[in-house]
Amino acid sequence: MVEQDSEDPWDLPELKDAGVPWSALDTKGKVLKVLVSVMKFIILLGLLYMFICSLDILSSAFQLVGGKSAGDIFQENSVLSNPLAGLVIGVLVTLLVQSSSTSSSIVVSMVSSGILTVKVAVPIIMGTNIGTSVTNTLVAMTQAADRSTFRRAFAGATVHDFFNWLSVLVLLPLEVASGYLYRVTELIIESFQIESGEAPDLLNVITDVLTEAIIQLDESVIGGIASGDSDSRNKSMIKIWCQTANETILQNFTVPGVVNCTFPTLCWVEGNYTVIVKNVSVMSNIKKCNHLFVNTTLPDLAVGLILLALSLLVLCSCLICIVKLLNSMLKGQVASVIKKILNTDFPFPFGWVTGYIAIVVGAGMTFIVQSSSVFTSAITPLVGIGVISIERAYPLSLGSNIGTTTTAILAAMASPGDRLANALQIALVHFLFNISGIILWYPIPFTRIPIRMAKSLGNITASYRWFAAVYIILCFFVLPLLVFSLSLAGWQVLVGVGVPLVVMLIVVVVINVLQKRKPGFLPAGLRSWDFLPLWAHSLDPWDKVVVAFTAKCCCCCKCCQDSNDDQGHEVQESVEQSTEIHKAAYDNPAMAVEKEVEDEIKIELDIIKAAKL
Repeated sequence: MVEQDSEDPWDLPELKDAGVPWSALDTKGKVLKVLVSVMKFIILLGLLYMFICSLDILSSAFQLVGGKSAGDIFQENSVLSNPLAGLVIGVLVTLLVQSSSTSSSIVVSMVSSGILTVKVAVPIIMGTNIGTSVTNTLVAMTQAADRSTFRRAFAGATVHDFFNWLSVLVLLPLEVASGYLYRVTELIIESFQIESGEAPDLLNVITDVLTEAIIQLDESVIGGIASGDSDSRNKSMIKIWCQTANETILQNFTVPGVVNCTFPTLCWVEGNYTVIVKNVSVMSNIKKCNHLFVNTTLPDLAVGLILLALSLLVLCSCLICIVKLLNSMLKGQVASVIKKILNTDFPFPFGWVTGYIAIVVGAGMTFIVQSSSVFTSAITPLVGIGVISIERAYPLSLGSNIGTTTTAILAAMASPGDRLANALQIALVHFLFNISGIILWYPIPFTRIPIRMAKSLGNITASYRWFAAVYIILCFFVLPLLVFSLSLAGWQVLVGVGVPLVVMLIVVVVINVLQKRKPGFLPAGLRSWDFLPLWAHSLDPWDKVVVAFTAKCCCCCKCCQDSNDDQGHEVQESVEQSTEIHKAAYDNPAMAVEKEVEDEIKIELDIIKAAKL
């Protein structure tokens, strides 16, 4: 069972400063302390820069490893017509490429080219919203060492997950029944005369200096595969030529006969063939890219795995260093000031405004970094060490969802004029989906269910830390793959299997709520789950299995190590014993004979024991 602490585990901890107080320092000490603080701040900025760059490289690595598979998934148009399948495909593709911007851009290009309709693409956009929230959940796993920190960090990360899942559970059926998102965005597009523009490069101007020196990708390959272009399947996603140009040249073509000539001076007969000359547009390569893998002979998968390992190493290292550095910087009076600024509401009657300002701040910061994953992953360790409360992290995450959609809108505005309307409508669908979710789950405090769900999960994972991995695997891999498999089998199978499971889940949730709040409304047998086997309503038996399995694995590893150590000790002891025997034989021949007999008996016993084992 989940342990109950005597004090509220969600109270922000007081980070005490164990150093010498400022007032007790002399001039030299104060100058030194200021210099150290400035140096720590510079190092923190450097670590944040490396952290953001590693997330960008991680996204590129996932695209190299699974990008072409993502394109193949998008190509299944018959499956995409099923809203649930479209939702799951959006989740899986975003997990594969680790970038909602990339998966959204693929959807926009497919809609623009007419391969998908806007109505079919709406559930896919919802799925990309869910898939992008896995990054900060994985970041929270790096803080599993400390129970209290992990409780807060995992809850702060999963509050974003629960918001996205709950929004989909309400808005997807509503969209299927009424076409709410499609119709509203269609009215917006028809009402405003919007001209093409370009998406701004903000933080990318700084990060691209490093990331483009490591790897550059041709993201049009994924879109080409999704669009059914057979040539794209054989192309490498690693970009080789960064500067190209279209040139028009004259080229000869053979035609069946003279009747096919369009201009006499550009047509002649050679033997049995009629030749014509046409202007042809060809792509010429001008300048090669300057990144580490521009001349590599390795396949995309190998390069992706190399970058995946390196980016994960850098990401985890930067995150651990950031957390330790923040712990050393945010202490005493500094921590009090920062926590007061971030977590204090405005005075009555304007307290309700604070959360909406946090939403605006989250949207603005995400617009600057142009990635919701980067922003939510950056605030996750702050929630873990207790600088930001989960109640404040929630509106910041909601604002992050809005910020990433504004970037998509600006990117859609860069589309050509004939494709602008559809591209922009899909981007507005993403924006309206998040706005609708905020209206559902934020304005009224009672409706802020994601906070309560995240805290409950945080309490569970604090006691059973292995359950965090189970949650990630179930929610982001097993459940989407199960729904996708059932969708492939057809509506009848999906409804036949899915409806009973959903009904059972709803019944269990209702009974749980009644057990806690109104147990008198339930029959005596349902006021607790004690009538079920212990493993069906408690994680204790599963915890024992996991602990036993982990201990056995550790024991096996330790036994192997101990065995090697024992063999070394035995060799050393045998050498020492041999030396002692020879020495004893020289001093006392009778005692040496007796010692040799004892050693022979001991060796025989060891052989018998080893044979039994």
